[in-house]
Amino acid sequence: MTKRTQLALATSLVVALALGASGCSDTKKGSAPGKGGASNPAAANDGKILGGTPVKGGTLTVLSNQDFSHLDPARNWTMPTMDFGTRLLYRTLVTFKAEPGKAGSELVPDLATDLGTPSNGGRTWTFTLKEGVKYEDGSPVRSQDVKYNVERSFAPDLTGGPDYAAQYLAGTDGYKGPLQGKHLDSVKTPDDRTIVFELKRPVAEFSATATLPTFAPVPEAKEKGTQYDARPFSSGPYKIETYDRDKKLVLVRNEHWDAATDPVRKAYPDRFVVVMGLKGGQIDDRIIAGDGADASAVQYADMRPESAPKVLPKPEIKARLLAESQGCTEMLHLNNSRTPFDDPKVREAMQYAVDKEAVITAGGGPALNEIATAYLPPALTGGKQADTLKIAPSGDPAKAKELLKAAGKEKLKVSLAVSTGDKGKAEAIQQGLSRAGVEVVIDTVDPGAYYDVIGDLSTTPDMTLTGWCPDYPSGSTWIPFVFDGRTVKDKGNQGNYSQFRDEATMKRIDEINAMDDARQAGQAWTDLDAEIMKKSPSIPVLLERKPLLVGPNIAGAFGHPVWTGTIDYGTVGLKDPSKSQG
Repeated sequence: MTKRTQLALATSLVVALALGASGCSDTKKGSAPGKGGASNPAAANDGKILGGTPVKGGTLTVLSNQDFSHLDPARNWTMPTMDFGTRLLYRTLVTFKAEPGKAGSELVPDLATDLGTPSNGGRTWTFTLKEGVKYEDGSPVRSQDVKYNVERSFAPDLTGGPDYAAQYLAGTDGYKGPLQGKHLDSVKTPDDRTIVFELKRPVAEFSATATLPTFAPVPEAKEKGTQYDARPFSSGPYKIETYDRDKKLVLVRNEHWDAATDPVRKAYPDRFVVVMGLKGGQIDDRIIAGDGADASAVQYADMRPESAPKVLPKPEIKARLLAESQGCTEMLHLNNSRTPFDDPKVREAMQYAVDKEAVITAGGGPALNEIATAYLPPALTGGKQADTLKIAPSGDPAKAKELLKAAGKEKLKVSLAVSTGDKGKAEAIQQGLSRAGVEVVIDTVDPGAYYDVIGDLSTTPDMTLTGWCPDYPSGSTWIPFVFDGRTVKDKGNQGNYSQFRDEATMKRIDEINAMDDARQAGQAWTDLDAEIMKKSPSIPVLLERKPLLVGPNIAGAFGHPVWTGTIDYGTVGLKDPSKSQG
């Protein structure tokens, strides 16, 4: 489904482990993965809206350790950038309710008047745009602009975005986008308010697909190629005033946005100021203190594990911590396209070699993480993950050595690339694999460049650490993107970072996608998960929470279930705008 950045969780602490251990599942005793206990100290605010209802006005500050990967809606497929972009800068045909908990997964119309009308057995979907929706210059949003952005998602230079259009639309073989003047016949715009999508197969969930940034409008006249990233043309409640890459982004109101056409976004603050390039610990300390402008701040990157002792034992600060489940699985992807991981026995050995307990400790302990035993997250498998291989949480290095010996690979040296903030997890993986005679060389990459590096087959290493989350509650947004070999690209590769190309898996993906019974398909995805686990293209490691601190003047903050627990920027604001600065 969607790739979402696993950002700045750092290395050290066992203190967070100790703080969380008494109240959450004890993985050593075989408790069910994927079930966070209600007494978990990091889960106290689950499903809550912090700070009451915001008051309109003021400046809300976002403190970040990085720049955005891509704000161009054709390229935006990471969290929390998708949340930020689609809630503040551009609207999509359909979106999700702005509510915490289960209600947040409900689809609602956005640019469109409804959730779309299927015909031709689900192979044709028609949407009608609302009247009165305008861009930042007052010009109307047209159906042709949505078509143009869908076409842009095929452009080889505009990498990084969702692949749904390529997977679903008919007649796209060889299509390279509209930059050379060519357009898709399978997307029709009979008038300025009607857009029709012709699909290669029935897709019952296409309404949910239309929530993605791919289905936001971009006028052809505003096309700037790769430079569009720096200045998307707004159809949302805010527009870009200034953007100094890697330093600061300032959003101000789009005076042509009409709340009457948009019941989802509340647009409480007058301004959003994103301050970039800060250290994770520095962000935590500033929001914990909550002085000056930081009282009206939220954090973009996750709270670091070593900050847990400053937060969890202190009720007044813990009350400002959101830690919703991300609904994602973080995996160690093994590069199946080359030695040594082109050998299934070596990949199986890696399943036994990884010490997941050590990685959990490095990621903040069981208050913020749980061990993953399957690929699909619990939200897609009835609330509990399967455990096909039944490997102990700390691994089984003796079994790993036995498998490596049988493969004739008793000594290995492999490379591992991680986002800078995941260095601690990487070191835990390194130490675990060393027990089986596997030497790991770690390469840390700036978070803003990480997916470009691992998505380029000429620079991707032997192993990568990243997560995958469903765009909406369906295995169709997960398994095909992570394990369908046909999705692998030379540049801009995403999802299938293991480069797993297995004919039996691809055949079964096609069979499940053809099913018209959602319940039957759901079970089939779970069964396929177990079959892929036996082939070990990747190693499921963690199920994470999203720990985010907010300042004492923040109101309306909650972790959205679809945006992987990130703050819903469409509804967050300030208690007292007069106290904000910036």
